Amino acid sequence: MKPKSNTLFHFTKSSEKLKLILKNGFWPRYCLEDIKWLGYEEFDYIAYPMVCFCDIPLSRISEHIDFYGGFGVGVTRQWAHANGLNPVLYTAGNNHIVDSFRELNDQSNEFREKEKTELAKTTLRYLLAHSKPTSGTMVVDGKPVNKDFYQESEWRYVPKHKSIEAYSTRSSFDDRDVNEKANSLTKENCIIKASPQDIRYIFVRSDSDIPSIINFLQTELDHFPNADLKILMSRVVSLESLTVDI
Repeated sequence: MKPKSNTLFHFTKSSEKLKLILKNGFWPRYCLEDIKWLGYEEFDYIAYPMVCFCDIPLSRISEHIDFYGGFGVGVTRQWAHANGLNPVLYTAGNNHIVDSFRELNDQSNEFREKEKTELAKTTLRYLLAHSKPTSGTMVVDGKPVNKDFYQESEWRYVPKHKSIEAYSTRSSFDDRDVNEKANSLTKENCIIKASPQDIRYIFVRSDSDIPSIINFLQTELDHFPNADLKILMSRVVSLESLTVDI
């Protein structure tokens, strides 16, 4: 068994969200991240715009879909590299990596020019957006849930664009109007699309979900060449059937 998959997977909880991804692309939204591992008592969570993927092998997919949802897309590594996705840096405990992040933050405050300080902090925050502890908490439906992050083999797409905020504070994230406005800007400027050639799998929860997805592909993605659509339809896989054999 391969320890990693050659395909990157993104899962969601509904067929409607899956259809939106297939039609419009991957929309990075602000997600709360546990940053208590950095050791700053005044900060516990911060939100970054992102889309998350994993490269765990299909033989280990059951636990992942139980948590994130039974609908998903598998894309090629070539597509991931072309669109700037990168594996997450996991930190284990309070070690020199964590110390280095704090030192970079302290060093950025030593610049005399305010502009240089902010540029340094922006760069640091982008690195932190690709970093997380091996275990910690994530917010699900407004509540913290303990999670072993290291088992997820996570990759991320974290956009950079002059029209969006690089991060959001917990208070801004919790303000529905502010958060919706921030996400509308990432939708307008930062969506990444996948063509039929980029997609290796389309996962649905059960066999009964397949006809709906096939009909959607035929009617909503008919601007693609017919040969590409036929290949894409062949990529539809029922997790109900797949998990019996892995």
